[in-house]
Amino acid sequence: MILVTGGSGQLGSELRHLFDEKKVEYLAPSSKELNITDEQSVLQYVQKLRPTVIYHCAAYTAVDAAEDEGKELNYLVNKIGTENIAKAAAKVAATIIYISTDYVFDGNLTAGEYKVDAQTNPLNEYGKAKLAGEKAIQNFASKYYIIRTSWVFGKYGKNFVFTMQRLAKQHPKITVVADQFGRPTWTRTLAEFMTYAVENHADYGVYHLSNDNACTWYDFASEILKNDKVEVEPLTSVQFPQKATRPAHSIMDLSKAKATGFEIPTWQEALARMLQSVDK
Repeated sequence: MILVTGGSGQLGSELRHLFDEKKVEYLAPSSKELNITDEQSVLQYVQKLRPTVIYHCAAYTAVDAAEDEGKELNYLVNKIGTENIAKAAAKVAATIIYISTDYVFDGNLTAGEYKVDAQTNPLNEYGKAKLAGEKAIQNFASKYYIIRTSWVFGKYGKNFVFTMQRLAKQHPKITVVADQFGRPTWTRTLAEFMTYAVENHADYGVYHLSNDNACTWYDFASEILKNDKVEVEPLTSVQFPQKATRPAHSIMDLSKAKATGFEIPTWQEALARMLQSVDK
């Protein structure tokens, strides 16, 4: 049996639809049915179900709110909740897949890309909590995949693509940060790699998975809106201050994921396919 946490979220929804297409049986309990922050209830639930694989997609992702009013919930979900899932997975010898983030890095890399074994140094509370979740997986689970991703977008839920489209309808000109570099990630590509790693018995450990090619948020927005009658103007991070500090350079090396044989489309190809699926 496959267990999916966070099944109603952006990635969890994509994963469920992928499983439905493949006619794979899974269980995706709601947060009321499985409260990952309650260690005893998690243990009881997992021991009763005895899943062979746990796709841990549940997460607190309000990056700016995590700096203040959401700080406690951020750690409760991303660290404690992940620790509870990891402990339970170990009890039933289940493989666990944990989704982490490029925000575990400080972005001070001036050239090249972050390797999977690069030094971590998160700048914000969200990144710190997700890194703590990584360590919990490594400390308590023996069969695991930690998959760091970045700039996630998809058909389900709120994300940068839909935000840009909404703003383009409301304003003749929009401004977007042009000094933060990274890789966009389509939830479909991420979900496919998660299942691919398990099904093809890839080596356990840490992976980086985003779509290929790198860009700035400005480049990403420009591609999203290339057919819209709106002006996209670049600006600096200083001109657009946010509560949580973002890494200026969080381009992650994809070579380990590619070495498994998994083919990664470019973010431009992924974006086109995602927008096409929304229009259907």
